[in-house]
Amino acid sequence: MIGIWVLGDQLHPAQSALAAHRPGGARVLLVESLSVLAQRRYHRQKLVLVWSAMRHFAEDLRELGWPVDHRRASTFAEAVGAWIDDHGIRDLHLMEPADRPFRAAIEELLARLASQGTAPRVVWHPSNAFLWSSEAFDAWAGRYRQLRMERFYREGRRRFGVLLDGQGQPLGGQWNFDQANRQAPPKGLRGPRPLWFDPDPITEAVIREVEALPDLPGHSRPFGWAISRGQALAALEHAIATRLDGFGPYQDAMVGGEPTLWHTLISPYLNLGLLHPLEVIRRLEQAGLERGTPLPSLEGLIRQILGWREYMHGLYGWFGADYAASNHFDHRRPLPPSFEALGGSGMACLDTVFAEIEASGYAHHIQRLMVIANYGLLAGLDPQALTAWFHRMFIDGFDWVMQPNVLGMGLFADGGRLASKPYAASGNYINRMSTYCRGCRYDVKQRVGSGACPFNALYWDFLQRHRDRLGGNPRMALVMRQLEKLPPEELEAIRATAAAHREGWGGTGGDPGPG
Repeated sequence: MIGIWVLGDQLHPAQSALAAHRPGGARVLLVESLSVLAQRRYHRQKLVLVWSAMRHFAEDLRELGWPVDHRRASTFAEAVGAWIDDHGIRDLHLMEPADRPFRAAIEELLARLASQGTAPRVVWHPSNAFLWSSEAFDAWAGRYRQLRMERFYREGRRRFGVLLDGQGQPLGGQWNFDQANRQAPPKGLRGPRPLWFDPDPITEAVIREVEALPDLPGHSRPFGWAISRGQALAALEHAIATRLDGFGPYQDAMVGGEPTLWHTLISPYLNLGLLHPLEVIRRLEQAGLERGTPLPSLEGLIRQILGWREYMHGLYGWFGADYAASNHFDHRRPLPPSFEALGGSGMACLDTVFAEIEASGYAHHIQRLMVIANYGLLAGLDPQALTAWFHRMFIDGFDWVMQPNVLGMGLFADGGRLASKPYAASGNYINRMSTYCRGCRYDVKQRVGSGACPFNALYWDFLQRHRDRLGGNPRMALVMRQLEKLPPEELEAIRATAAAHREGWGGTGGDPGPG
C-alpha cells in the first residue's frame, strides 16, 4: 500500500505528493496532534482554522475519490505509526515541508520507526506551494553579494510575465509604486467590510474542542475565516470586488476600530495551501486590468505575494538553520506581561493592536512591523522569544515566514542580512500613520518624564545604546547626527525614562548593557 501524509499547511489538491498519484492509487493521512501545544501555545483562532481546514480538506479529497484517514492523537508518532501498521504502508510519500523544524521532526519520527523495524520507504516530493523552488532561489541568490527584495521582485515579474507590456517592460513605466502607497489616514477613514463565513457543523465541533483546551491565548468566537478551498476562492473574489482598488493608498495606515481597512485577508489561505500564489497573482492581474484598478494598488498587492512572500520563503532556506539564533544587538529582555495577556500595556497603540489580535489572530503588516516589532526592537526584547510569539499568535504564522520577517525585517537581529537598516521609529511615526495617539494616556510629543510616549524615550535610548553599531550605517547617518546634538542631561533623562518604563513591566530597568 502507498501512503501520502498531507501536512496541515499543504491543503491543495494539486500539492506535489498528491499530484504524483491518482485518486484511489494511494491512501491519504491527515493528523491533528495535541503535541504541538506542548511546544507553542497557539492562538485559539489559529487552531480552529488549521484543524477545521484539515477536516474539510479530508472531505474534499474523499469526494475526489481518495481514501482518506483523518486522525487525532496525542503525538504525530502515535498517529502515523498506528496508521502505517493498520494499512500496511510500505511507501510513504510527503511533500517537502515549508518549515525546517517539521522536516527534522518527521525524519526523527521515521528513524524511530525504522529502529522498530516498521518504517516504510520514504519518498520526498519537492514543494510546489511556492513559485520559486529552493534550487531556483539559491541560483538567483548566488549571483549577488548583497540580496535585496526589489531586485528579486523584478526578476520574478520577468520570470512569470506579470504586469509587463509587449516589450517586457513594466506597465506604467516603473516597477514599484510604493511611494504612492504610504498615505496617512484622513479623519473618518473606513474600509469595506470583510467577508466572514458562518461556522458549519465541522467548524463548530472544532471550536468546542479548542474551547475545552486550557490556557490558550485569544478568543475562539466569533470565528469567520474561510476553512475550505471553495470559501478561500470566494474570499479572494470578494477582496477583488471590494478591496483591490483601494488597497494602495492606505495600506500603511492604522485606524482604531478598522483592523482590516483594504487588506485582503488572504495570507492565511495562501499559507495553508488553500490558495496557490500563482493563481492568486494571475487572477489579481486579470481582474485589476479589466476593472481599471489604479496601478499603484494592483502592483502593490501583487508585490506582497510575488515579491515579499516569495522572498521571505527563499531567504528562509538560503540563510539556513543558524539564522534562527540571530541576535545582532544582544537583546535578551523577556516579553512584557502585556504580550501574553494581549493587553494592559497602557499604550493605546499596542493595546489596540493586541485587542485585534486577541479577537481574530490578525493584524496587518504595518501594525506588526511598526508597532509590535518596533517596540520589541527599541525595548530590547529577546528576538527568539518575540519571533515565537509572532508564530503562535498570528493566524498566518509559520516558521518560514516569521523568522525572516521578525528577525530580519522587524528586529534587525541578523545585522543587515535582510534589511539595509533597522526599522526603528519614535512615536512620531505612529502618530502620523495612525489614529492611536488620540486619547492615549501618554504624550506623543514628549521624550522624557512619566507622561512621555514610551516609544520616544525607547527610540533615543536604543540609538545611544547602540551608537557604535549604528554609526557606520549610511542610512542611519542623519538620525545619528541628531543624536549627537542632544545635550548630555537630556540623554540622561531619556535613559532614565526608558529604564522606568522597562521597570514598570518587570524588565531589567536601568541596566545600561547591550540589551
